Amino acid sequence: MFSVNSVVKPLPRNFYDRPTLQVARDLIGARLVRILDGVKLVGLITETEAYIGEKDLGCHAKAGRTPRTQVMYGPPGYAYVYFTYGNHWMLNAVTEREGFPAAVLLRAIQPVEGVEIMSMRRHGRDTFGPGKLTQAMGITKNENGLDLTKTSGGLWIEAGVHVPDSRVTKSPRMGLYSVPEPWKSKPWRFLVKDWKI
Repeated sequence: MFSVNSVVKPLPRNFYDRPTLQVARDLIGARLVRILDGVKLVGLITETEAYIGEKDLGCHAKAGRTPRTQVMYGPPGYAYVYFTYGNHWMLNAVTEREGFPAAVLLRAIQPVEGVEIMSMRRHGRDTFGPGKLTQAMGITKNENGLDLTKTSGGLWIEAGVHVPDSRVTKSPRMGLYSVPEPWKSKPWRFLVKDWKI
């Protein structure tokens, strides 16, 4: 069984209280940590996407403040978890100042601790996709609104490995099929080359 101790240091609130694109880039290589049934699961974040404000037509906040988007309008450093495509949970980290709705979608991880458990939960398949990483780590609506800057909720992000810019590519966000330009093509997706760090 895993017990949280003073050595664990989640990324602080001021890490998230910055421009979303900076946070999205800086989360590449960070460690996403989940305590599931007393077991520690860790994955290095290898892909992110930025969603920034009500004017971003790819962002849920384009509809304004709703029960679904309320967490995005709150303080930075909280988890925004939503359901999509009928069977996938998506994990986001809220960014920027309170009252401004923005978040970073965590799209992929490279498992480094609890690998066997994550593989079992994924039936041997990879974790390179936002619904895949939440399935591997058992993240659902119950984690929506958790404070990622604390360990008490069993889900946080901590410092990981440095990934140089030469290993990171930028491209348009995925799945925005009906979103108009220029939002559809904004290069707000960050991805580690070859998926592995």
